[in-house]
Amino acid sequence: MKIKISGVGSYIPELKVANSDFGQHTFLNEDGSPFGYPNEVVIGKFKGITGIEQRRYANPDQSASDLAFLASEKAIKNAGIDAETIDYIIFAHNFGDVKAGTIQSDIIPSLATRVKHKLQIKNPKCVAYDILFGCPGWVEGVLQANAFILSGMAKRCLVIGAETLSRVVDDHDRDSMIYSDGAGATIVEASDDETGMLSYESATFANEEAGYLFFGKSYNPDLDPDIKYIKMFGRKIYEFALSNVPAAMKSCLDKSGVAIDEVKKILIHQANEKMDEAIIHRFYKLYGKTPPKDIMPMSIHDLGNSSVATVPTLYDLILQGKLENHEINKGDIIIFASVGAGMNVNAFVYRY
Repeated sequence: MKIKISGVGSYIPELKVANSDFGQHTFLNEDGSPFGYPNEVVIGKFKGITGIEQRRYANPDQSASDLAFLASEKAIKNAGIDAETIDYIIFAHNFGDVKAGTIQSDIIPSLATRVKHKLQIKNPKCVAYDILFGCPGWVEGVLQANAFILSGMAKRCLVIGAETLSRVVDDHDRDSMIYSDGAGATIVEASDDETGMLSYESATFANEEAGYLFFGKSYNPDLDPDIKYIKMFGRKIYEFALSNVPAAMKSCLDKSGVAIDEVKKILIHQANEKMDEAIIHRFYKLYGKTPPKDIMPMSIHDLGNSSVATVPTLYDLILQGKLENHEINKGDIIIFASVGAGMNVNAFVYRY
Protein backbone atom coordinates (compact mmCIF):
# COMPACT_ATOMS: atom_id res chain seq x y z
CA MET A 1 0.00 0.00 0.00
CA LYS A 2 1.07 3.57 -0.73
CA ILE A 3 -0.25 7.00 0.18
CA LYS A 4 -1.30 9.68 -2.27
CA ILE A 5 -2.20 13.35 -2.23
CA SER A 6 -5.87 13.35 -3.20
CA GLY A 7 -6.52 17.06 -2.75
CA VAL A 8 -4.45 20.23 -2.69
CA GLY A 9 -5.14 23.90 -2.01
CA SER A 10 -3.19 27.04 -1.28
CA TYR A 11 -3.76 30.57 -0.14
CA ILE A 12 -1.56 33.34 -1.50
CA PRO A 13 -2.04 36.65 0.35
CA GLU A 14 -3.23 39.62 -1.68
CA LEU A 15 -0.69 42.20 -0.47
CA LYS A 16 2.21 42.45 -2.93
CA VAL A 17 5.48 43.91 -1.67
CA ALA A 18 7.95 44.73 -4.45
CA ASN A 19 11.71 45.04 -4.03
CA SER A 20 11.37 48.76 -4.66
CA ASP A 21 9.28 49.02 -1.49
CA PHE A 22 12.49 48.43 0.50
CA GLY A 23 14.14 51.48 -1.02
CA GLN A 24 13.74 53.60 2.13
CA HIS A 25 14.70 50.91 4.64
CA THR A 26 17.75 51.45 6.82
CA PHE A 27 19.76 48.28 6.23
CA LEU A 28 22.65 47.68 8.62
CA ASN A 29 25.53 45.26 9.03
CA GLU A 30 25.48 42.78 11.90
CA ASP A 31 27.55 45.17 14.05
CA GLY A 32 25.06 47.99 13.47
CA SER A 33 27.18 49.91 10.98
CA PRO A 34 25.60 51.20 7.77
CA PHE A 35 26.34 49.78 4.34
CA GLY A 36 28.75 51.79 2.24
CA TYR A 37 26.41 51.86 -0.76
CA PRO A 38 22.78 52.83 -1.46
CA ASN A 39 19.76 50.56 -1.11
CA GLU A 40 19.40 50.30 -4.89
CA VAL A 41 22.69 48.38 -4.93
CA VAL A 42 21.65 46.20 -1.97
CA ILE A 43 18.34 45.35 -3.65
CA GLY A 44 20.01 44.71 -7.02
CA LYS A 45 22.48 42.25 -5.52
CA PHE A 46 19.68 40.62 -3.56
CA LYS A 47 17.57 40.03 -6.68
CA GLY A 48 20.57 38.72 -8.61
CA ILE A 49 21.22 36.02 -6.00
CA THR A 50 17.74 35.06 -4.80
CA GLY A 51 15.68 35.77 -7.91
CA ILE A 52 13.02 37.43 -5.76
CA GLU A 53 11.25 40.39 -7.37
CA GLN A 54 8.29 40.64 -5.02
CA ARG A 55 6.70 38.74 -2.16
CA ARG A 56 3.29 38.44 -0.48
CA TYR A 57 2.34 39.57 3.02
CA ALA A 58 -0.82 38.64 4.90
CA ASN A 59 -3.37 41.36 5.58
CA PRO A 60 -3.12 42.86 9.08
CA ASP A 61 -6.27 41.05 10.22
CA GLN A 62 -4.95 37.63 9.12
CA SER A 63 -2.78 35.18 11.05
CA ALA A 64 -1.05 31.96 9.99
CA SER A 65 -3.98 29.82 11.11
CA ASP A 66 -6.35 32.01 9.05
CA LEU A 67 -4.28 31.43 5.92
CA ALA A 68 -4.13 27.72 6.74
CA PHE A 69 -7.89 27.50 7.09
CA LEU A 70 -8.44 29.08 3.68
CA ALA A 71 -5.94 26.71 2.04
CA SER A 72 -7.48 23.72 3.86
CA GLU A 73 -10.97 24.56 2.64
CA LYS A 74 -9.68 24.45 -0.92
CA ALA A 75 -7.82 21.14 -0.38
CA ILE A 76 -10.92 19.49 1.12
CA LYS A 77 -13.06 20.72 -1.78
CA ASN A 78 -10.45 19.60 -4.30
CA ALA A 79 -10.38 16.10 -2.77
CA GLY A 80 -14.18 15.95 -2.72
CA ILE A 81 -14.29 14.60 0.84
CA ASP A 82 -16.30 15.18 3.99
CA ALA A 83 -14.06 17.01 6.50
CA GLU A 84 -15.52 14.83 9.27
CA THR A 85 -13.64 11.85 7.80
CA ILE A 86 -10.23 13.39 8.46
CA ASP A 87 -8.33 11.42 11.11
CA TYR A 88 -5.37 13.77 11.64
CA ILE A 89 -4.71 17.45 11.04
CA ILE A 90 -0.94 17.97 10.92
CA PHE A 91 0.02 21.65 10.84
CA ALA A 92 3.62 22.60 10.06
CA HIS A 93 4.69 26.12 11.02
CA ASN A 94 7.54 27.73 12.92
CA PHE A 95 6.30 30.82 14.76
CA GLY A 96 2.64 30.26 15.51
CA ASP A 97 0.10 33.04 15.10
CA VAL A 98 1.86 36.40 15.32
CA LYS A 99 -0.62 39.24 15.09
CA ALA A 100 0.35 42.26 13.02
CA GLY A 101 2.13 44.90 15.06
CA THR A 102 2.98 42.52 17.91
CA ILE A 103 6.08 40.53 18.84
CA GLN A 104 4.48 37.60 20.65
CA SER A 105 3.86 34.15 19.22
CA ASP A 106 0.50 32.61 20.07
CA ILE A 107 0.38 28.81 19.92
CA ILE A 108 -2.27 27.98 22.53
CA PRO A 109 -4.39 26.27 21.44
CA SER A 110 -2.34 24.68 18.68
CA LEU A 111 -2.75 26.10 15.22
CA ALA A 112 -4.01 22.71 14.03
CA THR A 113 -6.75 22.91 16.66
CA ARG A 114 -7.65 26.38 15.44
CA VAL A 115 -7.98 25.13 11.88
CA LYS A 116 -10.15 22.22 13.05
CA HIS A 117 -12.35 24.73 14.88
CA LYS A 118 -12.61 27.00 11.82
CA LEU A 119 -13.48 24.00 9.64
CA GLN A 120 -16.22 23.14 12.18
CA ILE A 121 -15.13 19.51 12.37
CA LYS A 122 -17.14 17.92 15.17
CA ASN A 123 -15.46 14.48 15.24
CA PRO A 124 -13.33 14.34 18.44
CA LYS A 125 -11.27 11.50 16.96
CA CYS A 126 -9.89 13.90 14.38
CA VAL A 127 -6.57 14.56 16.13
CA ALA A 128 -5.00 17.99 15.54
CA TYR A 129 -1.40 18.85 16.33
CA ASP A 130 1.48 21.09 15.19
CA ILE A 131 5.01 20.26 14.11
CA LEU A 132 8.07 22.52 14.14
CA PHE A 133 10.55 21.33 11.54
CA GLY A 134 11.79 24.47 9.82
CA CYS A 135 11.01 24.99 6.15
CA PRO A 136 10.80 21.21 5.48
CA GLY A 137 7.79 20.99 7.83
CA TRP A 138 5.13 20.27 5.20
CA VAL A 139 7.20 17.48 3.64
CA GLU A 140 7.76 16.01 7.09
CA GLY A 141 4.04 16.25 7.78
CA VAL A 142 3.37 14.17 4.68
CA LEU A 143 5.91 11.60 5.91
CA GLN A 144 4.11 11.45 9.26
CA ALA A 145 0.77 11.04 7.50
CA ASN A 146 2.36 8.21 5.53
CA ALA A 147 3.37 6.49 8.78
CA PHE A 148 -0.10 6.91 10.31
CA ILE A 149 -1.86 5.52 7.26
CA LEU A 150 0.49 2.59 6.64
CA SER A 151 0.31 1.62 10.32
CA GLY A 152 -3.49 1.59 10.24
CA MET A 153 -3.80 4.50 12.68
CA ALA A 154 -5.45 6.70 10.07
CA LYS A 155 -7.12 6.55 6.68
CA ARG A 156 -7.05 10.24 5.80
CA CYS A 157 -4.95 13.21 6.95
CA LEU A 158 -4.94 16.95 6.33
CA VAL A 159 -1.34 18.19 6.12
CA ILE A 160 -0.83 21.96 6.21
CA GLY A 161 2.13 24.29 5.86
CA ALA A 162 1.47 27.93 6.73
CA GLU A 163 3.54 30.83 8.00
CA THR A 164 3.61 34.63 8.36
CA LEU A 165 7.35 35.22 8.30
CA SER A 166 6.81 38.93 7.60
CA ARG A 167 5.89 39.28 11.28
CA VAL A 168 9.23 37.99 12.62
CA VAL A 169 11.81 39.79 10.46
CA ASP A 170 14.30 42.49 11.40
CA ASP A 171 13.65 45.43 9.08
CA HIS A 172 17.32 46.42 9.37
CA ASP A 173 18.55 43.05 8.08
CA ARG A 174 18.67 42.77 4.27
CA ASP A 175 17.75 39.08 4.62
CA SER A 176 14.28 40.30 5.67
CA MET A 177 13.54 40.76 1.96
CA ILE A 178 13.61 36.97 1.48
CA TYR A 179 10.65 36.11 3.65
CA SER A 180 6.94 36.08 2.86
CA ASP A 181 3.59 34.71 4.00
CA GLY A 182 1.33 31.97 2.64
CA ALA A 183 -0.31 28.60 3.16
CA GLY A 184 -0.55 25.26 1.38
CA ALA A 185 -2.67 22.27 2.38
CA THR A 186 -3.10 18.71 1.17
CA ILE A 187 -5.36 15.74 1.80
CA VAL A 188 -3.30 12.56 2.13
CA GLU A 189 -4.87 9.11 2.06
CA ALA A 190 -4.22 5.51 1.01
CA SER A 191 -3.66 4.83 -2.68
CA ASP A 192 -5.25 1.78 -4.25
CA ASP A 193 -3.50 2.13 -7.61
CA GLU A 194 0.00 2.85 -8.94
CA THR A 195 -0.01 6.48 -7.82
CA GLY A 196 1.50 7.79 -4.61
CA MET A 197 4.69 7.97 -2.57
CA LEU A 198 7.39 5.56 -3.69
CA SER A 199 10.20 6.39 -1.24
CA TYR A 200 11.36 9.03 1.21
CA GLU A 201 14.36 10.44 3.09
CA SER A 202 14.52 12.59 6.22
CA ALA A 203 17.39 13.74 8.41
CA THR A 204 18.38 16.27 11.08
CA PHE A 205 21.93 17.62 11.27
CA ALA A 206 22.22 19.13 14.75
CA ASN A 207 25.89 19.51 15.58
CA GLU A 208 27.39 22.78 14.37
CA GLU A 209 24.53 23.00 11.85
CA ALA A 210 21.91 23.49 14.58
CA GLY A 211 22.60 27.23 14.79
CA TYR A 212 22.62 28.11 11.11
CA LEU A 213 19.10 29.54 11.51
CA PHE A 214 18.26 31.13 14.83
CA PHE A 215 16.42 33.86 16.70
CA GLY A 216 18.62 36.90 17.32
CA LYS A 217 18.50 40.61 18.16
CA SER A 218 18.01 43.40 15.62
CA TYR A 219 21.02 44.81 13.78
CA ASN A 220 19.84 48.21 15.03
CA PRO A 221 21.63 48.70 18.39
CA ASP A 222 19.01 51.24 19.46
CA LEU A 223 16.28 48.58 19.56
CA ASP A 224 15.50 46.34 22.53
CA PRO A 225 18.03 43.45 22.41
CA ASP A 226 15.53 41.15 24.12
CA ILE A 227 13.21 41.31 21.11
CA LYS A 228 14.31 38.57 18.71
CA TYR A 229 13.97 38.10 14.97
CA ILE A 230 14.69 35.32 12.50
CA LYS A 231 18.37 35.30 11.55
CA MET A 232 20.61 33.07 9.48
CA PHE A 233 24.16 32.40 8.38
CA GLY A 234 23.45 32.46 4.67
CA ARG A 235 26.80 31.20 3.41
CA LYS A 236 26.81 28.26 5.82
CA ILE A 237 23.24 27.32 4.79
CA TYR A 238 24.20 27.53 1.12
CA GLU A 239 27.19 25.23 1.59
CA PHE A 240 25.18 22.84 3.77
CA ALA A 241 22.38 22.60 1.24
CA LEU A 242 24.74 21.89 -1.64
CA SER A 243 26.49 19.18 0.35
CA ASN A 244 23.41 17.41 1.72
CA VAL A 245 20.27 17.99 -0.34
CA PRO A 246 21.49 16.41 -3.63
CA ALA A 247 22.74 13.35 -1.70
CA ALA A 248 19.38 12.97 0.09
CA MET A 249 17.51 13.29 -3.19
CA LYS A 250 19.74 10.66 -4.81
CA SER A 251 19.29 8.25 -1.91
CA CYS A 252 15.53 8.77 -2.10
CA LEU A 253 15.37 8.25 -5.85
CA ASP A 254 17.60 5.17 -5.72
CA LYS A 255 15.32 3.60 -3.09
CA SER A 256 12.30 4.20 -5.31
CA GLY A 257 13.70 2.12 -8.15
CA VAL A 258 12.91 4.94 -10.58
CA ALA A 259 15.55 6.01 -13.12
CA ILE A 260 16.69 9.63 -13.13
CA ASP A 261 15.48 10.06 -16.72
CA GLU A 262 11.92 9.28 -15.61
CA VAL A 263 11.74 12.28 -13.26
CA LYS A 264 9.46 14.96 -14.73
CA LYS A 265 9.51 17.64 -12.03
CA ILE A 266 11.49 18.51 -8.92
CA LEU A 267 9.52 20.65 -6.47
CA ILE A 268 12.13 22.03 -4.10
CA HIS A 269 11.83 24.55 -1.30
CA GLN A 270 12.08 28.08 -2.69
CA ALA A 271 14.51 30.19 -0.66
CA ASN A 272 17.23 31.20 -3.10
CA GLU A 273 17.15 30.72 -6.88
CA LYS A 274 20.92 30.37 -7.27
CA MET A 275 21.06 27.81 -4.45
CA ASP A 276 18.21 25.76 -5.90
CA GLU A 277 19.79 25.79 -9.36
CA ALA A 278 23.10 24.64 -7.86
CA ILE A 279 21.35 21.84 -5.91
CA ILE A 280 19.63 20.54 -9.05
CA HIS A 281 22.82 20.65 -11.12
CA ARG A 282 24.75 18.83 -8.39
CA PHE A 283 21.96 16.24 -8.08
CA TYR A 284 22.06 15.42 -11.79
CA LYS A 285 25.85 15.43 -11.74
CA LEU A 286 25.69 12.53 -9.27
CA TYR A 287 24.21 10.55 -12.18
CA GLY A 288 26.63 11.97 -14.73
CA LYS A 289 23.87 14.05 -16.33
CA THR A 290 22.72 17.63 -16.76
CA PRO A 291 19.22 18.83 -15.71
CA PRO A 292 16.51 18.83 -18.39
CA LYS A 293 14.86 22.11 -19.28
CA ASP A 294 11.97 23.13 -17.01
CA ILE A 295 12.67 20.32 -14.49
CA MET A 296 12.50 22.77 -11.56
CA PRO A 297 9.45 25.08 -11.44
CA MET A 298 10.03 28.32 -9.56
CA SER A 299 7.56 30.55 -7.71
CA ILE A 300 10.08 32.51 -5.66
CA HIS A 301 10.23 35.41 -8.11
CA ASP A 302 6.71 36.51 -7.25
CA LEU A 303 6.01 34.81 -3.91
CA GLY A 304 9.30 34.91 -2.01
CA ASN A 305 10.12 32.33 0.67
CA SER A 306 6.99 31.40 2.62
CA SER A 307 8.80 28.59 4.46
CA VAL A 308 6.58 25.52 4.98
CA ALA A 309 4.05 26.85 2.47
CA THR A 310 6.37 27.03 -0.55
CA VAL A 311 6.33 23.40 -1.72
CA PRO A 312 2.58 22.66 -1.38
CA THR A 313 1.78 26.07 -2.91
CA LEU A 314 4.08 25.35 -5.83
CA TYR A 315 2.40 21.98 -6.37
CA ASP A 316 -1.04 23.58 -6.29
CA LEU A 317 -0.05 26.29 -8.78
CA ILE A 318 1.19 23.69 -11.27
CA LEU A 319 -1.92 21.54 -10.96
CA GLN A 320 -4.05 24.64 -11.53
CA GLY A 321 -2.08 25.47 -14.68
CA LYS A 322 -0.88 28.76 -13.22
CA LEU A 323 2.85 28.30 -13.88
CA GLU A 324 3.80 28.85 -17.50
CA ASN A 325 5.56 25.94 -19.25
CA HIS A 326 4.85 23.58 -16.34
CA GLU A 327 2.32 20.78 -16.03
CA ILE A 328 2.00 17.45 -14.28
CA ASN A 329 0.33 14.55 -16.05
CA LYS A 330 -0.93 11.14 -14.98
CA GLY A 331 1.97 8.82 -14.21
CA ASP A 332 4.59 11.58 -13.93
CA ILE A 333 7.37 11.11 -11.39
CA ILE A 334 7.93 14.06 -9.05
CA ILE A 335 10.56 14.65 -6.39
CA PHE A 336 9.50 16.83 -3.46
CA ALA A 337 12.46 18.13 -1.42
CA SER A 338 13.22 20.71 1.24
CA VAL A 339 15.94 22.02 3.55
CA GLY A 340 15.76 24.36 6.51
CA ALA A 341 16.23 25.12 10.19
CA GLY A 342 17.45 22.18 12.22
CA MET A 343 19.26 21.75 9.95
CA ASN A 344 16.67 19.45 8.43
CA VAL A 345 16.64 17.82 5.00
CA ASN A 346 13.87 15.65 3.55
CA ALA A 347 12.44 14.41 0.28
CA PHE A 348 10.01 11.96 -1.23
CA VAL A 349 9.54 10.47 -4.68
CA TYR A 350 5.96 10.52 -5.92
CA ARG A 351 4.05 9.10 -8.89
CA TYR A 352 1.16 11.37 -9.84
